[in-house]
Amino acid sequence: MPKFLYTNFIFLFIFTLAKAQEKEIDPPYNIKTVSFIQNGSNVVPIFELGSSFQLQFDDLFGNEANYYFEVVHYDYNWKPSDIPKTDYIRGFDNQRITDYSNSFNTLQNYSHYRLTFPNQFATQLRISGNYMVKILNEDREVVFSRKFILYENHSTVGVQVRRSRDLKNIDYKQNLDIAILSNDIVFQTPLQNVKVVLLQNGDFNTAIKNIKPQYTIGNQLVYKYDKETQFWGGNEFLYFENKDIRAASNNVAKVGSNNDVYSSYLYTNQARANQIYTVYEDVDGNFVVKNINGSNQEIEADYAWVYFSLSAPTFRLNKDIYITGMFNNYNLSPEYKMDYNADKGIYEKAVMIKQGFTNFQYRVADKKGVIDFENAIDGNFYQTENEYTVLVYYRESTDRYERVIGKGNANSLNIIN
Repeated sequence: MPKFLYTNFIFLFIFTLAKAQEKEIDPPYNIKTVSFIQNGSNVVPIFELGSSFQLQFDDLFGNEANYYFEVVHYDYNWKPSDIPKTDYIRGFDNQRITDYSNSFNTLQNYSHYRLTFPNQFATQLRISGNYMVKILNEDREVVFSRKFILYENHSTVGVQVRRSRDLKNIDYKQNLDIAILSNDIVFQTPLQNVKVVLLQNGDFNTAIKNIKPQYTIGNQLVYKYDKETQFWGGNEFLYFENKDIRAASNNVAKVGSNNDVYSSYLYTNQARANQIYTVYEDVDGNFVVKNINGSNQEIEADYAWVYFSLSAPTFRLNKDIYITGMFNNYNLSPEYKMDYNADKGIYEKAVMIKQGFTNFQYRVADKKGVIDFENAIDGNFYQTENEYTVLVYYRESTDRYERVIGKGNANSLNIIN
């Protein structure tokens, strides 16, 4: 190969790697309860441009370590944007997080950190789109990162949840019909310039993307697909409550202490795939940090080893079972993978979780992290309550980045045939 061709090939290869789709970096063991907060509640990290929100997390080392933050803008496919940082940030990032406090009256010591946008460094995000906030240590190494999205209100996004039109999956899947209309944007070549993202219960890992509008009626875009916009219904989230960490409560069989940290032993869950659908009130995967004996939940709520157990005698797939929810960002890391106890014939796992009310589910995935929805431990039911979000991205031919111009929501409680 000629030298100049070889050089160009190497350059192209490096450039392609640099522009590869970027994934979130999972936090290490000592970083817990990473959550986005708005109006005092944990929320799916989708915010209106210009609104205020926080990223909060705990460091179980409790040594007031120095952490820094960096914010990066991404395109629709989560590749770094080509625009300079000054175009999307007013102020500074790469600053130390100075808003933190230590736990009070807890057995598990920790330092609690709060990163607010906008903040005292005048860090203000100027444009809509996909973002990643990266938390760095003193050596400027990335400790963990989290996605969030800012949107503008320039379009009305109508979403309707329907039962599957495919008779084979009519009892197991939920389908989304979508209609997008903008009164102040005239869509240019919408088949190329308009993109959507469909989310179920705020889980970015299972998003449906790259769906083109099926019909255009004037300036309205209509999506009425039979299969492309379907999600498996799943089942209602399970939950436990240990707001009083020293007493057994909802779905907590007994409590104890282990190495000076509280323990909450949950009742053994039975796989629900072969059972009839039963309504369980849930919060669609979310969680609430709560200590009924404390006043400042951020630093007075304690941590406990939560012991999960699952009886799934018919599970024979060569795959793994994980415990997931918003409490761990639906993470499929070894920390949340269940182990099979051959003597008891059940799957078990102990996870350290901040006390309160926590939704969780059991998720099946292969060694590469590919989720098996069809063979879900708790089955799939069209009646399941799921919260759906649809985001609309738009980029005109003269734009340098994709704007998020609208957001729509729907709940499957209002499902129709």
